[in-house]
Amino acid sequence: MNDLLMKISNIGIVPIVTLDKPQQAAPLAKAIYAGGIECAEITFRTGAAEESIKVISKEIPEMLIGAGTVLTVEQVDKAIAAGAKFIVTPGLNPKIVKYCFDKGVIIIPGCATPSDIETAVELGLEVVKFFPAEAAGGIGMIKAMSAPYAAIKFMPTGGIDIKNLNTYLSFSKVIACGGSWMVNKDLIASGNYEIITKLSKEALFAMLGFEVHHVGINMPDVVSAVKTANKFENLFGFVKQERSNSFFAGPNVEVMKKQLFGKNGHIAVCTNNVTRAMYYLHKAGVVFNDETASYDETGNLRAIYLKEEIGNFSVHLIQRK
Repeated sequence: MNDLLMKISNIGIVPIVTLDKPQQAAPLAKAIYAGGIECAEITFRTGAAEESIKVISKEIPEMLIGAGTVLTVEQVDKAIAAGAKFIVTPGLNPKIVKYCFDKGVIIIPGCATPSDIETAVELGLEVVKFFPAEAAGGIGMIKAMSAPYAAIKFMPTGGIDIKNLNTYLSFSKVIACGGSWMVNKDLIASGNYEIITKLSKEALFAMLGFEVHHVGINMPDVVSAVKTANKFENLFGFVKQERSNSFFAGPNVEVMKKQLFGKNGHIAVCTNNVTRAMYYLHKAGVVFNDETASYDETGNLRAIYLKEEIGNFSVHLIQRK
């Protein structure tokens, strides 16, 4: 996949923004970025789009900005000149797609039917926007259409919010979701940027879905591990199950047969997408122990340890099943 599309996939959420005034652009972008999301699509639904893209590109260059609702090649030129890094269209217009290809610009056109997908495949596209997502059949329609078109991935937009976000993102053919619930026009018009930051952060953590899966306790030997696991079973009814390196007392307590990762043990944190979680944690300064990475049978990252211990416990991410 193209590097820019891969970055959009790592980000996972693309806020779709409609601005009435270019003066709203910088504070809005800063609010989204403060919430942890470093991407936005500025729609050409108003005359403020071009200048807004220019302002954000200049003042917040770390934001990945795209232009949405692009309907003409003239708007493509304006968007790219203003600093947009990708183009999003509501429908599939071969003329605009070819124009973007000739300019070396990433375009994500809207598709809603198998005929649209066939045209996208013929044009050589990697990712299409599924729009309007909920009205056009939702995740069920995406799964149905993706079956015969294995090479195409989707960025659904339309009717997506924090409640159904992960319904889409949990499907491997969905690289990201577009949504406007955290940047609705009322919030922007009122200048309520603190709420936009709060909603962006909520969306981010809802997408990542961090949750403690189990705690591992290091013991010096097998005998000590058995005694500890038995104690949890006898006191709390956490049924003991033996594994190669440990005993599980119920699903959430792991007792190691010897000293392994961490001074005291480890904490396993599950997430909806290990690769995406690593992307966000890396931005926060986290360093990972690449030697501990493990993969599933399809080559997707399944688990990895952080290098730094927290409270004398090693921490590792695991993929939620």
